[in-house]
Amino acid sequence: MSNPSEESREEPRTSEEIDYMTDTRPIAAGEIAPGCKKRDPIVVAENVTRSFGGINAVDVQYLEIPRHKITALIGPNGAGKTTLFNLLTGFDTPNSGSWQFEGQSLAGVSSYKVARMGMVRTFQLTKVMGKLTVLENMRLGASSQSGERLSKALFKGIWGGQEKKITQEANVLLEKFKLDAKRDDYAASLSGGQRKLLEMARSLMVRPKLVMLDEPMAGVNPALTQSLLDHIKNLKAEGMTVLFVEHDMNMVRHIADWVVVMAEGKIVAEGPPAEVMKNPAVIDAYLGAHHDVDLGDAEGIKELAAELVADEESIVGTENAGIISADVLATEAEEAATNGTTRGRRSAGEPTRAEEPNRTEKDTE
Repeated sequence: MSNPSEESREEPRTSEEIDYMTDTRPIAAGEIAPGCKKRDPIVVAENVTRSFGGINAVDVQYLEIPRHKITALIGPNGAGKTTLFNLLTGFDTPNSGSWQFEGQSLAGVSSYKVARMGMVRTFQLTKVMGKLTVLENMRLGASSQSGERLSKALFKGIWGGQEKKITQEANVLLEKFKLDAKRDDYAASLSGGQRKLLEMARSLMVRPKLVMLDEPMAGVNPALTQSLLDHIKNLKAEGMTVLFVEHDMNMVRHIADWVVVMAEGKIVAEGPPAEVMKNPAVIDAYLGAHHDVDLGDAEGIKELAAELVADEESIVGTENAGIISADVLATEAEEAATNGTTRGRRSAGEPTRAEEPNRTEKDTE
């Protein structure tokens, strides 16, 4: 007889047995914390770093992206979200680290090969070919086309049938994304929101397993926002995994199953949206540690001053509390005495203009 606990852990083995929209199985394999392991990860990244000069744009110790879920990657501007996207998809090279997609290492793999493996991305600034029609943009998205080889390009009999099939698939997607009326228009004539839809639709021509969307709602007309949201949810319903970058917290709460928070290149929190939004590390990353102090009145300012004095990371109340530290002032005073000039900056003991005695025009001369 089998162990009941083993039976309870048994999972459906085919996609037909799983309804991804109502699947309530836990995402995390254990305790929820930054870098926690997932029950069924599709991407695993470890010790991935990328620096520009002396700035660490990405410093991810460990990250797993859950399969068949919608994961939101959030964080303030400059947190390293897009850089991480670039590293995972082969558009940039990390200083160190390893990452896998479905168990296959992607280190050193070119971006077009990553896409062929089923891991595709869109861009914050849409990358449509403006001088090609909408349908031609869609055709370009299909992979492994025979007609792309020079040796076969001159013989339509070889690739004509495949192109007809690709065109049919493109028309189905264009109708689904409500771009079928624009199929013969140049992509340059589309609005910003329509270009986002076209880029998303074109990415599906690869039949991806993981779709990575970099700020899909940025610059989109509110009228198209709901349409984009529905399409993202449909990707999950069809068995795909979605990882997207977004700043709109209402959108994140609405569609994300899991949220990963980045700040200063690191993963500072992750978990279900409702829990992450209450995490002090997330609030601190977005609003600062003293976000709850009301600066609208004198009492609020006094409260902030008291908190800053007690804050170990604050210089308020220390000898370095001034914008210009004491050692800098001493050095400049010494230089001024040597050169016979104050270089236009008031020294620590010099009175302000309000404290000086009234000067006459003669005194000024």
